[in-house]
Amino acid sequence: MRCPVNAAADIDEMGPIDYLVIEFPADRQPDGSALPMLRDLVDRDIIRVLDLAFVRKEADGSLTGMDISDVGLAGELDVTLFAEAATGLLDEGDMREAGGALQPGHSAAVLLYENTWAAPLAVALRRSGAELVASGRIPVQAIISTLDSLDAEN
Repeated sequence: MRCPVNAAADIDEMGPIDYLVIEFPADRQPDGSALPMLRDLVDRDIIRVLDLAFVRKEADGSLTGMDISDVGLAGELDVTLFAEAATGLLDEGDMREAGGALQPGHSAAVLLYENTWAAPLAVALRRSGAELVASGRIPVQAIISTLDSLDAEN
């Protein structure tokens, strides 16, 4: 699993960096069922996991960091590969911001990753003087809602 980042050597060759905050309800802690899919994306060089951290928002609103080995993942997973994904790019401020999106009693995985599939495009654009000045995501729920509205109009 390719995780380490040497900023001076890698930055010119990197693809866009994204993050995800994945919330787990209080009664359904992470079970690790998605980790094989994440591993597959890494193995196929689609993404590179830079940081993977877990946090829980307590009832009083405080945040508690969780070690991946303490999350309680089920099955025969080799979590050491994900435990080693720690570049230090995610800091306490990032974790507080991620925690702000959580409901009290819920936990979350915070994933920071490079889109390695886009690295050649990003490198070519940077070399031509272009730079990415905005990006975003459209939530799947918004797409479904729009499609439902369009169906209702027809």
